[in-house]
Amino acid sequence: MLPERGQDGRAATGFARVLGHRTAWTPVGDGEFFCPGCGGDRNYQRLTGRRRFTLLGVPVLPRGETGPVVECASCQRHFGTDALDHPTTTRFAAMLRDAVHTVALAVLSANGTCARTSLETAAVAVRAAGFPDCTREQLAALVDALAADTGRVHGEPCTPGLAIELHEALDPLAPHLAPVGRESILLQGARIALADGPYTPAEREVLATVGAALTLPADDVTRLLAAARTPS
Repeated sequence: MLPERGQDGRAATGFARVLGHRTAWTPVGDGEFFCPGCGGDRNYQRLTGRRRFTLLGVPVLPRGETGPVVECASCQRHFGTDALDHPTTTRFAAMLRDAVHTVALAVLSANGTCARTSLETAAVAVRAAGFPDCTREQLAALVDALAADTGRVHGEPCTPGLAIELHEALDPLAPHLAPVGRESILLQGARIALADGPYTPAEREVLATVGAALTLPADDVTRLLAAARTPS
């Protein structure tokens, strides 16, 4: 005869009270991360655990190791260590600021004349990205210094060194940007290039490199560069 439902439930509950398992966590590091649970920057502890069977709540037999995990100091939730791959809000803002600055310098370097209108358009973009004191004169001096340091000639195609600089600035940022954010960076570069007239071949090559580093499909890059030519 089958046990009554209530009796079976009480038996399972009683068994669980007798036998169970417990994890003892050990901190192995700490820092600051973007907590997926809280939705903001929080302190964390990196933990490793040792699991044990328990008898009447007392640990008796080891079950091996578990983790590591990341524990948020605020919400106490545990996350996989891949949560540390997401930049903090502060770090993300710095990455975005540096990316816009690098793209602006790359486009200006490709512009054979570094016209006043191009410099002003670039300065506006860089100030909005997080360098509030940026001026046309500062950007012009940086472009000249980069050319002198690398032997780069204004108006030349995108050199391997320039392509590396763009990828170093944009590759870490691209996975954390929505498509509209990646497109916005490319469009800012396009507006700088167009500020003094149509794209030059060197500017197009630099912007194509920017699009590739931002993981934008080539067709989208072509569409966005054409759209930037149309007055809003």
